[in-house]
Amino acid sequence: MKFGPRSVLVHQDEPSTHVMIILAGWTKVTHSAANGYEGLLALRGPGDIVGEASAVSGRPRSATVTALGEVEAVTIERSGFLGHLAEFPATALQLLSLIGDRTRASDRRRVEQGALGVRERLSLLLLELSRTHGVREAEGVRLTTGLSQHELAGAVGASREAVARLLKELRERDIVRTSRRGLVIARPEQLRRIGGGE
Repeated sequence: MKFGPRSVLVHQDEPSTHVMIILAGWTKVTHSAANGYEGLLALRGPGDIVGEASAVSGRPRSATVTALGEVEAVTIERSGFLGHLAEFPATALQLLSLIGDRTRASDRRRVEQGALGVRERLSLLLLELSRTHGVREAEGVRLTTGLSQHELAGAVGASREAVARLLKELRERDIVRTSRRGLVIARPEQLRRIGGGE
């Protein structure tokens, strides 16, 4: 299946009927609270599987998965997926390991939410994105995710206004630069210092 930018691959709270393996492109995984606040939980790209937890548990989807750009994915019906796991225990163990890794990453973010301020959380997120979704250019590392300020705010558990203020401060200090081509991290060492509480 092919999805255009901002197309939804799976919807939060819908019944689980299939899993998807992403072949090309990147998606964002979000959860919307009752008051409308949308938290960015993760980015998933080539080789990642989405919808596996709901498929295994039989519960409704816990999050929405949305294409950030052009995305190509393979859909596997739930019954076929569960049948494959039953027939091939090694695959089931790999899936269990993946779910464990994702749970650990989620736990780490939860601790950071309580232990660090928004400034530190945003700095650490930008550094992580530069490692996973960065392209080195003459003026620094350009982030390729195309995440909006709203989405960055959802990733660090803050308001869009707070993130906008912090990005303005980082621009004024020439730590980051913004343009039509996206956000460029010009001085990552400064982000590391901020993320470390300096």
